[in-house]
Amino acid sequence: MKEKELTQLLEQYKYEELPVEQVVKELKKAPFANLDYARIDHHRGLRNGASEVIYCQGKTLEQVQGIVAHMLEKGGANILGTLATAEMAEAVRQVTSEVAYYQDARLFVANPKNGPKTSNKILVVTGGTADIPVAEEAAITAETLGNQVERLYDVGVAGLHRLTSQLDILLEANVVIAVAGMEGALASVVGGLVDKPVIAVPTSVGYGASFGGVSALLTMLNSCASGVSVVNIDNGFGAAYLASMINHMSEK
Repeated sequence: MKEKELTQLLEQYKYEELPVEQVVKELKKAPFANLDYARIDHHRGLRNGASEVIYCQGKTLEQVQGIVAHMLEKGGANILGTLATAEMAEAVRQVTSEVAYYQDARLFVANPKNGPKTSNKILVVTGGTADIPVAEEAAITAETLGNQVERLYDVGVAGLHRLTSQLDILLEANVVIAVAGMEGALASVVGGLVDKPVIAVPTSVGYGASFGGVSALLTMLNSCASGVSVVNIDNGFGAAYLASMINHMSEK
């Protein structure tokens, strides 16, 4: 429920003597829309500061299209669809021409709106070029959520001078997202260089013993550097959402 709708609902009961319980019950009547195959949470933006995001993997083209169409009817903007295919983006274009699809990041943004961005910066760092798809999911998500984002790619610990030569950029960031596969040591190194939160994203990049990202995940969870948090394997979106919350909180 948007602020305007909430205000209208509160005005409706302004001059009526109703028990608090009944008013609360009324407010809970329209928190989501039931499309049978999906229940769209219209209160998400009111509760959490950002509207619901569509996790596209496993959904049909028709389901993705239907969800976006309903969100647009309710005035939705910057509608994110993660782990989306190009075909899904094309299906959404039948509902609205205002769709940006990012192939590397595997996500789309429907009805994109360029709002004000925080003055603080989020830096997205990758160990290697193969980590870029996950990093781009993080970067574009953070930008869509109203953040300034800078990218620093392919600076893994196998050539540590590539990272230390960019120390000024690292120190300027308010939050760092460290994306790496293989052994996942990048997050610990970055965490030992900066005085800001580091959000580590293990990726599924690596040979057999990396176990599809589990090796990097365990390394990051066992980091000896302070101030490092860890999200799930390949979860660039989750890292960006957390980074955005930290970034916006520091400006309040």
